[in-house]
Amino acid sequence: MTAAGERSARVVDLLLGTAVLVVVGTAVAANVGTGTEQPSPAAYAFAIVLAAVVLVRRRWPVATLVVTAVILIVYYMSGYPPIGLAVPLAAALYSAAEQGKLRAAAAIGGSLLVLSTLVRIRQGDDLAYLLGFEFATTACLMAAVVALGDSVRSRRGWRAELAEQARIAELEREREAGRRVEQERLRIARDLHDLLAHTISVISLHTDVAREAVRDDPTTAEKSLVAVRTACSGVVRELRATLQALRREPADIQPAGLAQLRSLTDAAAETGLAVDVVITGEPRTLPVVVDTTAYRVIQEALSNVLRHADASSVTVGLAHGADVLEVRVEDDGRGATPESLASGAAGWGIIGMRERLALLGGRLDAAPRSPRGTAVVATIPLEETG
Repeated sequence: MTAAGERSARVVDLLLGTAVLVVVGTAVAANVGTGTEQPSPAAYAFAIVLAAVVLVRRRWPVATLVVTAVILIVYYMSGYPPIGLAVPLAAALYSAAEQGKLRAAAAIGGSLLVLSTLVRIRQGDDLAYLLGFEFATTACLMAAVVALGDSVRSRRGWRAELAEQARIAELEREREAGRRVEQERLRIARDLHDLLAHTISVISLHTDVAREAVRDDPTTAEKSLVAVRTACSGVVRELRATLQALRREPADIQPAGLAQLRSLTDAAAETGLAVDVVITGEPRTLPVVVDTTAYRVIQEALSNVLRHADASSVTVGLAHGADVLEVRVEDDGRGATPESLASGAAGWGIIGMRERLALLGGRLDAAPRSPRGTAVVATIPLEETG
């Protein structure tokens, strides 16, 4: 509880204690039914004690209720003027019920009411008045106070549960946001890996060609160096676009996709690799994530061919189905072993392609061809699932 809340609680308790003191003191002063002219000062002392007990009701609710009940029993046994039960017990009953001590409140309040009624019947009080009015009125007042305390406790618990649910929901939102950020970082890392791996492969091969032809065939060497320059410019543009995306700035470069497939295959062909593109089915406008994924799969597969396969030709196939796009890249190189493809020993490219496709609900199969080469087949659902 805050400092302001504690001050408010103390003020409320002081007001309740004052109310109990005034009501009980007035009842004592009224001196109804004792036959004496002037109440004893001790009767007023009981009123003060009953009011003082109210001040500790929040800290010790059950103890306050028990002490109040004992004080009332001793008070009536001493023959002092009647002061009723409901008002002296009200604050203690409410506090016990508010703190979840419902059984204690009901047991002590009910026992005290029954005991008082039995004593008054024995003393010869009018049964019609006692049972028909006073007993029913006191019982209803006690029940109302207990019900009020229990309802306040229930409402406080309900609010606490709502606050806890809101806190849990906020944590879930933070976790989901963190998960999305992590996925976005992983996606960017994959894109950069694919881009840099392919570009470096092209640069490496063209550099080798230029180095070998620089004296005997300057024209070929010059073309290779131009290709290197073009590849460097392309990777710089894509890195700039990635940086703009991270900064939430409008990018002036189209995202990678199959529209750039021709430039991708031309760059591979300039290294001396024979590239054949085969498209079947009816081409259509693809979701951006599918378009980019297909392009990256082809880019990574071609990079693997250029770096590892020692191939002379490669076939890139695009099969447009009703609900899937199949991408196939087959080369005639020496081929990777099934064990290296399954374990990822051939490099992180295969693993990255599999993870990228898994996010879309697709799959990637990579296996040696007979008699030579490797086939990489990606199946990409056209409906986005990630």
